[in-house]
Amino acid sequence: MSLLIDWTGRVLAATLLGSLGLAIAQAPAVAAVQFDPAVILPPPPADGSAQQRAELEELRDIQTARTPDRLAQAQWDDTHEDATAFASVIGPAFDLTALPKTAALLAQVQKEQEALASRAKAYFHRARPFVVDPSLVGCSRGTKFYTSYPSGHATIAYTIAPVLEALMPAKAEVIAKRARDYAYSRLVCEVHYRSDLRAGQILGTWAATTLLRAPDLQARFEAARQELAAAGLTSP
Repeated sequence: MSLLIDWTGRVLAATLLGSLGLAIAQAPAVAAVQFDPAVILPPPPADGSAQQRAELEELRDIQTARTPDRLAQAQWDDTHEDATAFASVIGPAFDLTALPKTAALLAQVQKEQEALASRAKAYFHRARPFVVDPSLVGCSRGTKFYTSYPSGHATIAYTIAPVLEALMPAKAEVIAKRARDYAYSRLVCEVHYRSDLRAGQILGTWAATTLLRAPDLQARFEAARQELAAAGLTSP
């Protein structure tokens, strides 16, 4: 797998969705009230566990090996928490200011995943790695030191990426790669553990799977698809 996250979380999330028989709410499609973090996500590694120690060592290795350019990319990703993070791989025509229907759909997706991630973060209340090891530095630490699990950026990546892939299937490969790279930036920033990213992948994929199946969003998906086709970003 190297240092990039694979897409097994998508399969796991879809399996969870089916086996648990989770109902899809009506407008909004995914409501925080239907989401139980303890059901969807495994608990994070315990403080002082062998896994936590291994993940801390990985972060130290990343801090030593990262290049200035990769850190700069991670710092840019740190401050861009929405679908604009994918513009660099989709192309200049992916300008959400000129794509109002697509922007409206993605704003709904963003709102849904934010509610889910916030609830999960509050439930697990995991300390960020730099709380355990203050020598880890990279991006801004902010003020929320106990919101490490799951990674919010990873949740964004793995919620938005499947939606964009469904809208623009010809660009699925570059979108998926960008999602992995965007999530990996959180390790380069030294603000998340590897297990935080995996949890964000599971949660984001669960959210995306639910949204893509939601009857009330199908008209929005179709409108966005037509708009993107008119912009030359996908087939009619």
